[in-house]
Amino acid sequence: MRIAVIDIGGTAIKSALYENDKLHDRRETLSDGLKGGAHIMELAKSIVADYQDFDAIGISTAGQVDSRTGVIIFAGETIPNYTGFDVRRIFNEKFNVPVYVENDVNATAIGEAAFGAGKNHNDFLCLTYGTGIGGAIIRDGKVYTGSSYSAGEFGIIITHAERPLGEGIYEKFASATALIKNVNAEFAEITNGRQVFMNIGDQKVKHIVDNWIHEILCGLTNLVHIFNPSLIIMGGGIMEAEYIVPEVRKRLSNYVVPSMMNVEIQSAKLGNDAGLWGMVHRTTQELCPH
Repeated sequence: MRIAVIDIGGTAIKSALYENDKLHDRRETLSDGLKGGAHIMELAKSIVADYQDFDAIGISTAGQVDSRTGVIIFAGETIPNYTGFDVRRIFNEKFNVPVYVENDVNATAIGEAAFGAGKNHNDFLCLTYGTGIGGAIIRDGKVYTGSSYSAGEFGIIITHAERPLGEGIYEKFASATALIKNVNAEFAEITNGRQVFMNIGDQKVKHIVDNWIHEILCGLTNLVHIFNPSLIIMGGGIMEAEYIVPEVRKRLSNYVVPSMMNVEIQSAKLGNDAGLWGMVHRTTQELCPH
């Protein structure tokens, strides 16, 4: 079986062709998402068209997705005017093959469940730390979507109630964007996450990073006490820095009641390919249910 898989984000679109248990011809294309939903759809179709002779398409995408119909329920400012696009229909009409569509963090969690850090866990939470914070809930081996296919919006839980509505939310303080902004305010030459951790030996940088990890733990504490998970998977490019996850593990017991400290904290194992692998699994399961 040959499956074209694509992961649509506001900054980049990742794509590959799956065959014989491997991802072939993996590509990453700048998406320029601020041009809007129509632009993203045309670009994504042109990328998929370059992969030939596939039997199905699996699409991971930013935004809240009705995974039954493939419609974008809501999309934020990273891809304007994306809300309402019927992604499944658009690709089905263009390529005339089965098409499956999933929210990008849900796809990441599906990938980690099938092939990565969540492989031996039926129940876990997955968070990705990037421009914002995305979340997914795996229960009994499946994505828990909630009543309107929007469950897992961990980035907008309130961690600073003293702030104005919408400003005291988790991702404003614990996203990779928040860390880079805080470091850049003190060190103008540091403009990305890689540079932050190249300078972790500087005590001022380390102090900012440690305060940011406190913000990460504030959100995780709420999630541990609500869900009592056996595993939390932390993903996003920033989590490739070796300092973060061990520090979260070490400090979590200061925040969580002892009876719930059975939770395991793991970094995502599939990296930037997690969404692609998630759509491989989702698509093969849909086409060949066991």
